[in-house]
Order: sequence, then structure tokens, then C-alpha cells
Amino acid sequence: MTKRTFPSDRLGPTVVVLGGGHGVAATLRAARLYAGAVTAVVSVADDGGSSGRLRAEMPDLPAPGDVRRCLVALADDHSALAQILEHRYGDGDGALAGHALGNLLLATLTEELGSFEAAVDEVGRLVGAVGRVLPATAVPVTLVGDAVTVDTDGDHESLVEVVGQVAVQNSPGISRVSISPPEAVSSDAVRAAILGADQVVLGPGSLFTSVLAAAVVPAVAEALVETTAQRVFVANLHPQVPETEGFLLSDYLEVLGAHGVPVDVVVCQSGQCEDLPESGPNPMVVERVLADEATGGHHPERLAAALAGLLRSSAFPGVR
Repeated sequence: MTKRTFPSDRLGPTVVVLGGGHGVAATLRAARLYAGAVTAVVSVADDGGSSGRLRAEMPDLPAPGDVRRCLVALADDHSALAQILEHRYGDGDGALAGHALGNLLLATLTEELGSFEAAVDEVGRLVGAVGRVLPATAVPVTLVGDAVTVDTDGDHESLVEVVGQVAVQNSPGISRVSISPPEAVSSDAVRAAILGADQVVLGPGSLFTSVLAAAVVPAVAEALVETTAQRVFVANLHPQVPETEGFLLSDYLEVLGAHGVPVDVVVCQSGQCEDLPESGPNPMVVERVLADEATGGHHPERLAAALAGLLRSSAFPGVR
């Protein structure tokens, strides 16, 4: 099979988007409006829904769901295949019930081509993706969280291990996450993409189960420290309950720092940044109104304007 390349057809920065879920897909839709080259590095730790069922049946398969969403976000606007990758079979469809068609396609191509990364590249080719989607690890991983619990008297705290992305997502008091196996490898392309980027965008998305699920992967964590790219954290518009219930923006940044994830710039909705100190070793903060009134999520064009504004210079004449 011929090695696929991902050339840029216009001037502009090289952007890597990191995380998982719907938030990263929104950032990819924004990035394609100003970037010359786009790569998504996506968590494959999901163990719920269609992805979880496929992983149970195919133990060597990394979770395909978040990867599928990113492929759709980068697909050619006129791709008929991209329009049906998100099709989900209903309750009356027997063994197919609840599965997303794109997940089944990725699982099938993984068996046929011999690797999940090759399957992702092939679906990218089929939908005319304008960038590349890379699984954060080349092998399946499990997300493991540490949750702080308090006894009924409220006098003593203890640390409880929570195993699985769905369990972490539904557990209050999570303080730290890691992946199992801890030495899970990534393709060389993951490290190369982060080191070669002009801008790395983390999120938006659930802090522990999307952003950190990708950022704590060893190759990703090392590259984030070493890269000369501008590292941008896009704050969620709302907390994830119970995962980050009650979190202020400073709490998000404290958790990222505790996991060794460096951040240079924060992009947030106006009104979210008041709790950050005006001085000290904190990132530059850029306030933008990013909400899409129709969907309640991030507005791709507004997010693109904020991210492009951080890079606008003579070095990137393609950035508008």
C-alpha cells in the first residue's frame, strides 16, 4: 500500500489539536479555517458505547469513536461517506444496535490492513480529509484515575483507584489520571507532529477523560515539553458534571500543571478568567466570546479567529 502524504495547499501555520470527543472535533473545524496543515492527536481510551462494545469483541482495537469524529470534522464538505460515518444504528437493528457506522468501518479496515493507524489513514483518504488523524497510542489503553473520597464523618480522606474512562467520567473527586499500560507506545508520527507544529491546541473537552487522556501518553507528554510550538489550552464553556463540577479556570490549569502539561496561552469565554491572578507564572489569557448560541458549544469561526489571532504575524501570511 502506498504511503499517504498530507500536503498543505495554502500558506498558514502547522496546527496540532490534542484530546478527544466532541470538543476536539470543534477545534478541528476551527483550525481548518486558518491552518496550512492540521493534525489531530486523539485519545483512544474510550470504553463506553459503541467503542466499548467493539473493544470487548476485539481486544487489540484502540477505541475508534473519537477518531471517527475527528475524521468527519476534517472531511471534504462534499464527501457522501463522511456524511454517513456518524450514522448510528437504532435499537431494532440487532447486533448493530447502537453502533456508529464509522466505528464499524474502522474496525473492519483494522483487520484487513493490519493496523489501526493504517485504517484511520485509509478512511481519511476516502473522505478527502484536509489533515491527518493520529491515534495517541498505537495500542489499546485503559484510563485510570485517582479519586479523593471523604468518609461519612467528613474527617478522613482516602484515595481510590477508578478504572475505565466511563468510570472516571462519572466519578467526583478525580485528582489524577494515567493510562494502562503506562508504557503504551505511539507511532513516530505523533511525536513528529507535535515537535513540528507552530501551534498545539489542547481541548476543549473533558479535562480528565479527553484532554489528559491524550496528554499523559508518554510520547505525547514528552513532545509537549520539548516542542517550540505555542501551546494553547481552550477552556470548556461549562464544567463536566461530576468530573469537573465546581472547577474554576485556575483549577484546570493547576491540574494540567500537576500532570506536567505546559500551557502558554489560555483561550476562554469572557467572564471565565477572573479567578486567575494578575501576576505570577500564569499563562497569557485571551478572552473571547466563543459560544454558539444555537448549539451551546464552541463556534468554529469565533474559535478560529481567537486561535489565528495568537499566531497572526508576517511569518504566517496565510493567517487571516
